[in-house]
Amino acid sequence: MELCVALDLPTMKENIELIQKIQNFSLWLKVGLRSYIRDGKPFIDAIKAINPNFKIFLDLKLYDIPNTMADSAESIMGLGVDMFNVHASAGPKAMTAVMERLKPYDNRPLVLAVTALTSFNEEEFGRVYEKSIAYKADQFAQDAHKAGLDGVVCSAYESASIKDLTAQHFITLTPGIRPFGEDAGDQERVATIETARKEKVDFIVVGRPIYKDNNPAQVVERILLELNQRL
Repeated sequence: MELCVALDLPTMKENIELIQKIQNFSLWLKVGLRSYIRDGKPFIDAIKAINPNFKIFLDLKLYDIPNTMADSAESIMGLGVDMFNVHASAGPKAMTAVMERLKPYDNRPLVLAVTALTSFNEEEFGRVYEKSIAYKADQFAQDAHKAGLDGVVCSAYESASIKDLTAQHFITLTPGIRPFGEDAGDQERVATIETARKEKVDFIVVGRPIYKDNNPAQVVERILLELNQRL
């Protein structure tokens, strides 16, 4: 299991200060929609300047018509990121178009599909998709797997089922992780490291518990220790 730190602070300066505090760790860093809209490629370049070994997950959740998604995915190739995501709700045709467009590239990023946002509870999700979270997460994951994607974004509670329905090497990345039982905030389906481990999660995304702490490096070290101790 690998740790991905969410860079969700209000300004680029604050994000950079956070990165500098944790620069000596081997980590994935998540650049989300707000950070990328505000700071763009210069922010990605600044991350690499601090530590070129950082892996970057660009969390834009592409969702559009197939050709636009494929065009966008190809444009992402020039950003130097290591992973990005699309919305599985865009459908199998769109996900297939993305992967077909990336075929000529030898070193393409990992591509994941978002299944059900972890901010959804069952009632809210049902109003939009008219099915349970578990049902649609499994369906979206199967669509993504058939389209040739590398994995999905899901809550910890869908991870094991998704791997059983697709492949054990099919990546599951889980946001909303509260490593040691911290407050859920605006997330609904949160989980601890222990739950993520039991559910065979490959990547955990941790934000607030790290960047809201007075000593983020210490929290990162504690999480990595927990991950390594229980391999």
